[in-house]
Amino acid sequence: MSMGIVLHEFGGPEVLKWEAMELDPPAAGEIRIAHRAIGMNLMEVGLRVGGYPGPDLPFIPGVEAAGVVTLVGDNVDEFKVGDRVGYAGIPVGSYCEERNFPAERAVPLPDFIDDKTAAACMVKGMTAEYMLRRSYDVKAGDKVLIHAAAGATGIMCVQLAKHLGAEVFGTVSSNEKADYVSAHGCDHPIIYTEQNFADEVLAKTDGRGVDVVYDSIGATTFEDSVRCLHYLGTMCLFGIASGPPAPLELMHLDLLTSQHFVRPSLYAHTREREDLLAIANQTFEYVRQGVLKVDISQEFALKDAAAAHRAVESRTTRGSLVLLP
Repeated sequence: MSMGIVLHEFGGPEVLKWEAMELDPPAAGEIRIAHRAIGMNLMEVGLRVGGYPGPDLPFIPGVEAAGVVTLVGDNVDEFKVGDRVGYAGIPVGSYCEERNFPAERAVPLPDFIDDKTAAACMVKGMTAEYMLRRSYDVKAGDKVLIHAAAGATGIMCVQLAKHLGAEVFGTVSSNEKADYVSAHGCDHPIIYTEQNFADEVLAKTDGRGVDVVYDSIGATTFEDSVRCLHYLGTMCLFGIASGPPAPLELMHLDLLTSQHFVRPSLYAHTREREDLLAIANQTFEYVRQGVLKVDISQEFALKDAAAAHRAVESRTTRGSLVLLP
């Protein structure tokens, strides 16, 4: 018998229930993973409230974890019992002590990455890699705006953008977070609770705007994000923490602009196994080199996942949170 967090209905953190569960033997192509650390992501808040598409109720939330292989199903050649593995993305279901998981979606963990670090950086670091290298290929001298820059994914994007030679703008909610992102490479922290970020960006770029915006907020930031985007810039909307923005009417946009609008996702960029491994291994290499410094700000027992959700929703957290079985 194993334990996990089960979602029977959508709602507040209180709907996350700690329950016993039974596991069938791994099917063909699956491995059994005993989790050692589980990543906490804002997406799981969206799954909990019903804002993101997910499995039919009831289901176990979670999209990121690290652990060890304890059983191997038929037709699995890449992994054996005792191997350390991690994963990022679908299928949903990481908020549990152990689970069966498709072998083709698992990633071998290198020895220099410990379990907590892997669980804290895979979704976030891999997201930074595909967005800054594939959705828009950031080059030296580019001007980049990153929303929620002090968050778990935002701070990864800040560090990678600085490594790639960009001039980095980042929105944060407090002076403390401004200092935090500055220490990680953000050239222009903007406290959005005190300043209009688009006005600040346009003022600091002499009206030019930024080459790319990485927006995880959505409804409350999208319009101003486009306003401070260069006329040939790229808008990457990868999250909707404040809800989805209004639909775009592309033919009604100013004909003096030719902007790119991208809705990137980790799942699309890692659909092929070779891409999954390439993006994961590059992320691990960034960690090894010190390009990405993984800041685990808080740890929670898995059974206390509701407390982790409350912490994230309070918007007082920074860096990554992990859940420990």
